Amino acid sequence: MNSRIGFIGAGMMAEAIVKGLLASGMDAACVTVADPDDGRREFFTADLGIPAVDDNKRVAESSDIIVIATKPHTVKKALKEIGSLLRTDQLVISIAAGTTIAAVESAIGCAVPVIRAMPNTPALIGEGVTAIAPGTHAEARHMDAAAEVFGAVGKVVRTTEDKMDAVTGLSGSGPAYVYTLIEALADGGVQMGLPKAASLVLAAQTVAGAARMVLETGEHPAQLRDRVMTPGGTTIAGIAALERRAFRSSLIDAVAAATERAREMSKLAND
Repeated sequence: MNSRIGFIGAGMMAEAIVKGLLASGMDAACVTVADPDDGRREFFTADLGIPAVDDNKRVAESSDIIVIATKPHTVKKALKEIGSLLRTDQLVISIAAGTTIAAVESAIGCAVPVIRAMPNTPALIGEGVTAIAPGTHAEARHMDAAAEVFGAVGKVVRTTEDKMDAVTGLSGSGPAYVYTLIEALADGGVQMGLPKAASLVLAAQTVAGAARMVLETGEHPAQLRDRVMTPGGTTIAGIAALERRAFRSSLIDAVAAATERAREMSKLAND
């Protein structure tokens, strides 16, 4: 990436993205972060070699792409602070949960391209997935630029903003569902006599490997599942037990409940 990129907010997600960009070959001199916390600025400077400042305006003036990575309740304040400095040849990407594109564009007050992004926590190890949605003034080239940024920490899905609450309910909250699944599988192994440490590795790697099979083969999960099952075998016995406990329906309900909660929180945040 040849663009200069700046982060307003130096939290864990900003750290993950910066590390991904550096690992992809980006020059540290092309990245700047702003944060009021002395410790976070010192970390970015000392550990990552990234210029870190306490002035959001310096990031706005010096960057081609500006990533808004603050807490949701401070987004509008940060945007109003830098709005008069922004140019239409820049790109603003917001990763603030629940903050709509309309709210970002209104706070900026001019026709700067805006993209809303929803990364998830596995981005911290380069295995995240990020959904990106264009604002009023964003063009295909802006979406391409955002995809390049988030491609440094995992996969990217392009969508529209009306789908972002569902994205939150699925991939945003999804890691917690998967952690619960791994814990339960490992506990089942312990119940059946496996050592706890071994059971946890077996469970976690089974989930990781199955997920990679879906992504790399491109086959539907049902097709891959059917290959594991043999008539009268162990797997169909386990699947039958899951069906009796409404396993699939419970996961579907979890995504729906998280999506509805995301909608409620977004409405409260943007009223």
